[in-house]
Amino acid sequence: MRKLTRQIKIGNVLIGGGAPVSVQTMTNADPHDAAALLAQIQEAAELGCDLVRLTVPDQQAAEVFCQVKKISPLPLIADIHFDHRLALAALEAGADGLRINPGNIGGSDRVRAVVAAARVRQIPIRIGVNGGSLEKDILAKHGAATPEALVESALRHVAVLEAEDYHEIKISVKASDVPRTIAAYRLLSQKTDYPLHLGVTEAGTFIPGTVRSSVALGALLLEGIGDTIRVSLTDSPAKEVRVGVELLRCLGLRAPGAAVTSCPTCGRTRVDVAGMAMQVEERLEQFYREHPKAPRPHVAVMGCVVNGPGEAKGSDIAVAGGEGECMLFVRGEPMGKIPESETVERIVELVKKWR
Repeated sequence: MRKLTRQIKIGNVLIGGGAPVSVQTMTNADPHDAAALLAQIQEAAELGCDLVRLTVPDQQAAEVFCQVKKISPLPLIADIHFDHRLALAALEAGADGLRINPGNIGGSDRVRAVVAAARVRQIPIRIGVNGGSLEKDILAKHGAATPEALVESALRHVAVLEAEDYHEIKISVKASDVPRTIAAYRLLSQKTDYPLHLGVTEAGTFIPGTVRSSVALGALLLEGIGDTIRVSLTDSPAKEVRVGVELLRCLGLRAPGAAVTSCPTCGRTRVDVAGMAMQVEERLEQFYREHPKAPRPHVAVMGCVVNGPGEAKGSDIAVAGGEGECMLFVRGEPMGKIPESETVERIVELVKKWR
């Protein structure tokens, strides 16, 4: 059972309080290039993303943020460090959320100014603590970026906002490895009822980052910990979203997408199984976004006749590869051979007409 946390609202997305776990990403395009930012945001939205964070490093970026916010299909969170005036500018531009550390934007008067501006608009603030951003005294006390150090730092920052009687807060305590990340969030979950943003910081490139994030976030979500997630990859925002969405689907925390299975391929394979399977997934994902209530028949893309016919019996639609062609099965019955070049289109056509 998921832990019931306080509920906040970022744009039209509810977080915590029993709301569905949301998926976030962060743009990595030039923060001064509105067109590039919007392209990434639009692609993320089409893949099922709920929230997008943009860095705002200077005043020009704040002006671009304002332009992007007017068109963005998703709520936008402004990532602010060091200069509280940029937080004020982002709020003025319509930011739906802020990611700050109160300790690095100046004295208490500056924190009060940001909180006052956020309060008027009821804009949530995320306290984001990473292993590499701990205060010197906390590092000295704990000797390293331990789970206890991460949590102590986060709660110290939270106390700054609470001193201003502000409680529209969510928290993250990200480490760069799985054990510390899990331990830190478990400890934090015991100490607060604010909604938690899950993630592994600096998780790495696509494969290691996906594995680390899936293990850490999957373990926490299975324990009922976590209200919103970001899979941080040294890759595109689109890939972060795809992994995050699939992770939630695997845990039963998001509606299923296209039901496609495919074989790992071997030396017997004579068709492009990987290419066909990916194209089928992409085409069907787009179809289901446009028609969310459409039936989701189980599709199998198999590379040869060894396992293909057997898999076909358990699938609604299946293909088994041959030499540049595939045998098509529907409801377990062979329907004849089709050229490899026509296979994807035929599968998609059958799914769209499925009853």
